[in-house]
Amino acid sequence: MKYDFTSIMDRHGRDAIAVDNLGLGNAPGSPKEGFDAIPMWVADMNFPTCPTITEAIIERAKHPAFGYFSPTDEYFDSIIRWHETRNGVTGLTKECIGYENGVLGGVVSALTAFAAPGDGVLLHSPTYIGFTGSILNNGYKIVHSPLKQDENGVWRMDFEDMDAKLKAENIHVAVFCSPYNPCGRVWERWEIEKAMEIYKANDCLVISDEIWSDIILAGHKHIPTQSVSEDARNRTVAVYAPSKTFNLAGLVGSYHIIYNRYLRDRITAKSSKSHYNSMNVLSMHALIGAYKPEGYEWVDELCQVLTGNVDFACDYIGKHFEGVKMAKPEGTYMLFLDCTEWCEKHGKTIGELLRAGWDVGVAWQDGRPFHGPCHIRMNLALPLSRVQEAFGRLDRYVFNV
Repeated sequence: MKYDFTSIMDRHGRDAIAVDNLGLGNAPGSPKEGFDAIPMWVADMNFPTCPTITEAIIERAKHPAFGYFSPTDEYFDSIIRWHETRNGVTGLTKECIGYENGVLGGVVSALTAFAAPGDGVLLHSPTYIGFTGSILNNGYKIVHSPLKQDENGVWRMDFEDMDAKLKAENIHVAVFCSPYNPCGRVWERWEIEKAMEIYKANDCLVISDEIWSDIILAGHKHIPTQSVSEDARNRTVAVYAPSKTFNLAGLVGSYHIIYNRYLRDRITAKSSKSHYNSMNVLSMHALIGAYKPEGYEWVDELCQVLTGNVDFACDYIGKHFEGVKMAKPEGTYMLFLDCTEWCEKHGKTIGELLRAGWDVGVAWQDGRPFHGPCHIRMNLALPLSRVQEAFGRLDRYVFNV
C-alpha cells in the first residue's frame, strides 16, 4: 500500500482521550501491571492521517496571521467534487453547504429550528450516545423505534413501528443515521426509500447523520439519503464531516447540505444564534488537504484495511468466542457485540466482562449507554497487529478462561 496503516503510533501525551483518559469518568479502566492499553473504545482511528492534510495545515501555519476570514471557493469546490466523485451527487452548489461546529451541533441546530422543547424526536435503537445526550440536553423527548435483526442477523428498520410511533406521538422531526452507528449497517436504497416514504406521509423533517459515509466496507455502497427521491432531497438536512474519515475530530469542523431554501434559511439562522458556530481556519485547510486526489486514494486504502480487520475479528469471534453474537458491519469500523448468551452461561454480568477485558489492556466500550443491554462496542481502526493482539488476550484471559 502507498500509505501507512501498519505503524503503531504512541498517542500518549498527544491529546488523545483514547489512551490518556483510561480510568477516568466513563472511560474504560486502566490495565493491570504487565499489560499495555489497546484503545478500542473512542470512535477515532489509530492510523496516521493522510499526509496532504498535515501538509496543508503546515503550509497555512507558515503565515503568521490568523485573523478573521471567510471560507474560500476552494473549500466549497472540494466538498462538491468529493460528493460528486464518491457518491454520484449531482446539482450540489455552494449555496447548499453550510458550516457546523460538529455533526451533533448540526443536529441540534436543525432540531431547535423545527421543534420545541418537550416535542418527541424519532430515533432508531440501539442508539449513538451522542444523539441521546444532545437531544435530551436540549429538552426533547426521544421516542425509539428499535431495529430488528432478520433471519440472517442483519439489522433492519421496523417500518410499521416507525409509522405507528410517528402518528401516536405526533412527531415531525426524526434523526436518521446512515451508515448506522453502532450497528454498522449500510442501508440499501430500497430501505432508505421506504423510510423516506414514511417520513413524508407523516410530514416529518429528517436530519440525516452521514458522518460515516466514506467508511464503507467491501461489497457495500453508501446511498445519500437526499438522493433517493425529489421529496427526500427537499425534506432532509444531511450533516457530514471529514473528521471521522480522516481522524480530524480534534480540529472541529463539519458541514450540512440542505437543498431546500426554506429549511436552509431557518437552520442557518438558528446556527448563527450562538455567535460561536464559526469555522477554524486550520480546519478549513485540513478539509481542503483531505479532499485532494491523495485523499481519495488514502480512503480507498483505509477501507481495504478496515475490511480486513473486520473480516479477521468476525472470523475469530465465530471460532473462539462461543456465546458472543454480532452482525458483521457493512460500514464504520465498530463492532457491537451481544454477550447475553456468554454472560448467562458463565454467570457473569456485562460489567464483570468489561472489567476483565480492561484488566488485560483491551479498552473496549460499555454498550449499555447505546441501548445494548448486554453489549460491548469495539473500535477496529488500529493496525491489524494490534487487533490480533487484543483478540488473543480476550481469548487467553477473558472468554475462555
